This record gives sequence, structure tokens and C-alpha cells, in this order.
Amino acid sequence: MFYVGIDIAKLHHFASVLSSDGEVLSEPFEFSNDYDGFQKLLSALSSFEKDSLIIGLESTAHYGNNLVTYLFSLDFKVCVINPIQTATLRKNNIRKTKTDKVDAYLIAKELMLYPHRPVSEVDVQIMKLKQLCRFRHKLLKARTRAKIQLTSYVDQLFPELQYFFKSGIHSKGCYALLKEVAVPQDIASMHLTHLTNLLRKASHGHFQKDTAQKLRVLAQKSVGTGNKSISIQIAQSIEQIELYDRQNGEVLVQIESIMKDLDSVIMTIPGIGYLNGAMILGEIGEISRFSHPSKVLAFAGLDPSVHQSGNFKANHTRMSKRGSKLLRYALINAAHNVVRNNKTFKAYYDLKVAEGHSHYSALGHCAGKLVRIIYKMLSCNVSFNLE
Repeated sequence: MFYVGIDIAKLHHFASVLSSDGEVLSEPFEFSNDYDGFQKLLSALSSFEKDSLIIGLESTAHYGNNLVTYLFSLDFKVCVINPIQTATLRKNNIRKTKTDKVDAYLIAKELMLYPHRPVSEVDVQIMKLKQLCRFRHKLLKARTRAKIQLTSYVDQLFPELQYFFKSGIHSKGCYALLKEVAVPQDIASMHLTHLTNLLRKASHGHFQKDTAQKLRVLAQKSVGTGNKSISIQIAQSIEQIELYDRQNGEVLVQIESIMKDLDSVIMTIPGIGYLNGAMILGEIGEISRFSHPSKVLAFAGLDPSVHQSGNFKANHTRMSKRGSKLLRYALINAAHNVVRNNKTFKAYYDLKVAEGHSHYSALGHCAGKLVRIIYKMLSCNVSFNLE
């Protein structure tokens, strides 16, 4: 076998080839992170049989994703290595050296010394899930910021409005009103028929003429500033929120499509839907990365923190909350749904509550139990069965 180590960077990568005896067959060479660079790499590897090559690279943000996908599409055996593993090899060197060329050699050596599982089609799909779920999380955070900003604008222009609608100002009916007219004085002078039709259409018949009448009276008594320049900011903030909603819907469609293609056993867990399943699979990745369920717990930050000094050791500590926030959120949310849909988990939740744990503390314990079950299911590819 021949081992190819690739050190990943933003613009340029370095690659080196070792034989199974540790002989350097190709000194580290540089190639760019584009089509011409990828062709240079293929040209350098053309003298070797494809089946005899194992290519390895470190997991380095997103910079290596294109190369992994490209090489996988050409049926090369590609392994993604944890940087911690190559860091251990680097420490064993007598001289303290850290360069791109040395790193390429160390990655190839890591492949030679320790077996690594090649990337599969499932890994590529899970990589897409991870990217989509994290992008959706950013969309939701941006939408939340836009909603907070919108609320501050309405507080200045028409402060009474957010208490008029039972669902607050963040509803389709209120958005339709604010996009057309947001200044209280203009709302008060609107023709009643026009205002009624506007609210009725936007709310799908929920708001009728009586609502429009009450709204006009409220607008007449408003203590808002009447600053019409704020109405522009209100309208554009609503457009941003609606854009985030549309984008979120498109992302959810893609996530559901990938999850259907994967047909993962995680979907057999009662209460776990496509979104929660996608977040869990995307963040965990290949389950073989973890040698024990406790390591998945630690990766999610659901493991208990340790507080010890001298002879003192705390018996009750909070969860560490280190690691993947998105995975922790998905597991807690999934645990809540599973408790509502499975008798075994409901009994376990009730037991923890009876022991004096709060609701969220009990859910944390249920999430830990769920992680152990998910670990077994994904490791052995077995469906959920606790009945």
C-alpha cells in the first residue's frame, strides 16, 4: 500500500507519499486549492494503482471538503483524520518542527501506522446535513435579531400595537399591516373596508371588521412618535424576516430529502423527526469516531462537570456544556419528544423528577440515556426497540 498525506490550507495544500515500509516516495509538493491544483495532484498520483492508494487529510474547518468530495467522486480511498492524532506524532519528534511539508509527511505516517476508515457515501451525505443544519441555525439567529430590531422600531412608532394582537406583532396579519402602513395616524385615517380586507386576507379570515374598528380606535389614541422614517425600517425588517422564513423552508426541504435517502435507524426512535435526526447525525458524524457513549456525551457537553479540591469532591454538579451546542440542543429536544412518546423514557423521567431533579435536569438524564441508545443503534445498525 501507498499512503498519501495532504496538509490542508485555504489557498494551497501540500502532499507527500510514503510506502508501507515508510520510504518517502514523493517529497512534499504544493498544489493549489482549485481545478488546476487538483489535476496536479492526480498527475502526481497517476504512477500508482488507485486501489493501492490511501489518501489522508486532517479535519480542518471547511477547506478540505471540496478535495474530499472530489477524490471520493473519483473512487479514491480518502480518510479524514483528527488533528489530535497527528499532533501526538509531532510531539514524538526530537526537533520541534511545524511546517506544511512536515505535516503532510506526518499525516501519511499516521495512515501507515494506524488504520483509518475511508470516507463513504453516507459520510458525504452526513457532511451535507451538518452544513445545512448549521446554516439553518445561523438563519434562525439572524431572524431572531431581526425580530428584536423590529420590536424596537414598533415600540417607538406604535407601542400599543404589540398588545393588540394576541400573538404579538410577529404574525402574518400584523406584518401585512405594517408593510403597507405603520404610522398610527395613517392607520386611523384608513378606510374601514380597506383595513378590514387587508387584515382578513392576511389572517386567512381570522380578523374581521370588528378587529379593524378596534385597531383604528387604538391608532387614534397612540402615543407613538409618529416618525414616518421609522416605517421604512419596519417594512425592510419585515422583508428580512420573511426572507429568513423562506430560506429556512428551503433548507428544511433539503434536509428532509437527504434524511429520506439515508434512511437511518435513528428515525425509528419515537418522537425524533427529520430535523432532530439530521442535527444529531450531522454533529456526531460517523459513530466509529467515538469508542464509548460517554465520549459522545462529552462531545455534546452533556457530561457532568467535575469539582474537586484536596479531600473535597462535589457530589452534585451541573453539565459541562462544552462541545457542540447544536448537538446538545438536538439531544435535549429529542429527549423531550421521546419522553412524550415512549413509556420507558417517561418512567425514567418520572423517576428522576421523584428523586428531586428539576424538569431540565431530568431531561438531561433522559438525553444521556438516549445517547447510549443511539450509540448502540448506529454502531450495530439496529432499530429502536424498548417495548
